[in-house]
Amino acid sequence: MHNQTSMPTFLLMGFSEIRQLQILHFFVFLALYLTAITGNLLIIVAIAFDHHLHTPMYFFLINLAMTDIATISVIVPKSMAISLLNSRWISYFGCVAQVFLYFLFVLSDFLLLTIMAHDRYVAICNPLQYETIMHKGACVQMVAIVWVTSLPYAILHTCGTFANTFCSIAVRQFFCEIPALLKISCSDFYLVEVGFLVISASIGVGCFIFIIITYMQIFSTVLRIPSMHGQKKALSTCLPHLTVVSVFLFTGVFAYARPPTDASSDLDMVFAVIYTIIPPTLNPFIYSMRNKEIKTALWKLFDHGHSSKSFSRVVF
Repeated sequence: MHNQTSMPTFLLMGFSEIRQLQILHFFVFLALYLTAITGNLLIIVAIAFDHHLHTPMYFFLINLAMTDIATISVIVPKSMAISLLNSRWISYFGCVAQVFLYFLFVLSDFLLLTIMAHDRYVAICNPLQYETIMHKGACVQMVAIVWVTSLPYAILHTCGTFANTFCSIAVRQFFCEIPALLKISCSDFYLVEVGFLVISASIGVGCFIFIIITYMQIFSTVLRIPSMHGQKKALSTCLPHLTVVSVFLFTGVFAYARPPTDASSDLDMVFAVIYTIIPPTLNPFIYSMRNKEIKTALWKLFDHGHSSKSFSRVVF
């Protein structure tokens, strides 16, 4: 295809050309999507309606749940529509929106994970000053900084990507992923976006190092707790959090930190699925379902709904 500065549509890569496998992909992604949406919505509702959970940790958790819903909603519905309708087209502006929104929400997600590590550090290592440091105003400011930082970051990457001249409409990925878009660029401007991606990877590694150092101090404090029960309670949310951050970062670096090449592999698709779909789906379980306070709030929520239905039957 001859060089074009803009295109009306892009052609995304499907998981299979076989119709039965396309339908299977649709139902698998539908199950993952509904699981992620339902799990995160339950967390949001449980925290919102239980005043005992109106603390900094759960304030950040409710924001994380909202960004997880937004992140997975940017990618999965379009991919499901492609498989169901057997049409791999996405409009140029739809692709632009997908890149912008994904980077907006994914950076917000990672920054929130970093803030949550800091919150756990203050709670475990400096409990006497926890309320003074993590007061309501400070928490709101932290979340505001997350969004203020994420917005120009997303604009920067979107502009850096679509300022390129594209020589093809075939994107070798199931969504508009920047490395896949750079592979079909036929201008030298793509080097600018590659530089942005390297800087982004450096920021991600910096945040990860901050989290590691934070948890080293947390573990050091926990080991000094005389009670084994106290140690287990303190670590109950630390190890899952660290696991998700590791998966989130390493799969993202694998996909984004490599220079664009003409080669494409099924491994790209696998890692893309892992870092776009798995974290938002697992987060409600690893952060909340193993948390006794969240479990109690959910049981209260379900019990209240059951009681309301029973009362309605009695009255009517």
